[in-house]
Amino acid sequence: MDIPARALVVGAHPDDADFGAGGLIALWASQGCEVTVVCVTDGDGGGFDADVPREDVPGIRRAEQQAAADALGATRCVFLGRPDGFVTVDRDLRRDLARVVREVRPDVVVTHAPERNYRFVFLYHPDHLATGAAVLAAVYPDARNAFAFPELELPTWEVPQVWQFGGPADDRAVDVTDVFAAKVRACSAHGSQTPMLDRSVEAELREHLGRTAREHGLPEGRLAEAYRVVDTA
Repeated sequence: MDIPARALVVGAHPDDADFGAGGLIALWASQGCEVTVVCVTDGDGGGFDADVPREDVPGIRRAEQQAAADALGATRCVFLGRPDGFVTVDRDLRRDLARVVREVRPDVVVTHAPERNYRFVFLYHPDHLATGAAVLAAVYPDARNAFAFPELELPTWEVPQVWQFGGPADDRAVDVTDVFAAKVRACSAHGSQTPMLDRSVEAELREHLGRTAREHGLPEGRLAEAYRVVDTA
């Protein structure tokens, strides 16, 4: 697999990029790829501690996301500040995503699949689906169309590939065994969210990634993330 020079990873909430693609981020970053992580929302609708003032949650979750990105070796984080739970594929979101694409000029964009995988229905927050669809719209046609969002005053950019995680039609498995520890550190950084897990972060990830590796024919004991790779050139 060729390592891209620049990659853009877009999640609906802080922690989505890490649980969905943390291994890929760590793998690519370790080989010189400049990875930018984008959070569409600040995750202000999340958390499990009722004693934490709600107005403090966005700052907490941004800090957790930055710590996670640092653990994976990502270059920077961008926060779009959309309200958690109410992401829609509207003009403003498409413009904001097109702006980041034109600024970063990525070889690959990684994001949510815009379709549900009914094996894991609890993973499919409406924000995930909307984010996946908005990213595709930003990649094509928006970021490459010189007549879309002229107010951005940025050169257009054509993204060759979009890698989608969590969807029903994965066609590529990435062996992340060697960077598993980094993924665990990144996911564990989201301390305001991890009480949702039935077991430790490491145990949950090992089971899920091990199952993914087996389903894609990797040798016993390996760990993998799965993606659908969409040609957008």
